[in-house]
Amino acid sequence: MRPRKATSRATVLAITSGKGGVGKTNVTINVAIAMARLGLRVGVLDADFGLGSVDVLLGIARGAHVGHVVAGEKQLHDVVVRGPHGISIIPASSGLQSMTSLSGVQRDRLLAALDLACRELDFLLIDTAAGISDNVMDMLALAERVVLVTSLEPSAIVDAYATVKVLTAASPATEIGIVVNRVRTAEDATVAFRQLEMATLRFLRRSVKFYGFVNEDAALRDAVLIQRAVVEEAPQGDATRCFRLL
Repeated sequence: MRPRKATSRATVLAITSGKGGVGKTNVTINVAIAMARLGLRVGVLDADFGLGSVDVLLGIARGAHVGHVVAGEKQLHDVVVRGPHGISIIPASSGLQSMTSLSGVQRDRLLAALDLACRELDFLLIDTAAGISDNVMDMLALAERVVLVTSLEPSAIVDAYATVKVLTAASPATEIGIVVNRVRTAEDATVAFRQLEMATLRFLRRSVKFYGFVNEDAALRDAVLIQRAVVEEAPQGDATRCFRLL
């Protein structure tokens, strides 16, 4: 991370999903790299603390991870690794059940570390775990905006609604934007968004915003297999265009 004035603070975005497997982490990674290519200083916190995957999807070897920070064993600068286009990645652990529920002391250490990180970045993207666990809600509470990733699957839309419901109860003023992933057409994405929007307006008396969509793209699947971001592997592809728009 490059030094910057302490008076400047990063904008914090949390990328989340009610249902696992909808492509939330891919959205986080590719949007982060697309932002960095615009000259922005971007950090990514892998907040799926017990089952991190950001480093795996990018083929980045990590040593220490955020678990060492919350345990008080290392400082943030000891665990940050550099990703494509200079994004700063704070990797999570993998297979540590103890990280799935942070104690009060662990949360305080994490918040202190993120406060330092935000002084050196323009944007901090938090890639949460799926679902509505305490860890997830704690991470969403840090964000100025929440990006909720869903898909066309009915179960994904239902789980997205559940996430909106819980977040609304905890933080009604937080802006929630919807990204519909893996769609064939813009019209498909609009239909999925309208279903979710009608439910939130009717039952929660709150609105959600349509941030955009990501087209189904074979290049995205290929990029995952070779552990690269699709915005780098297929810069002219459909998915890359969508990530740039986001």
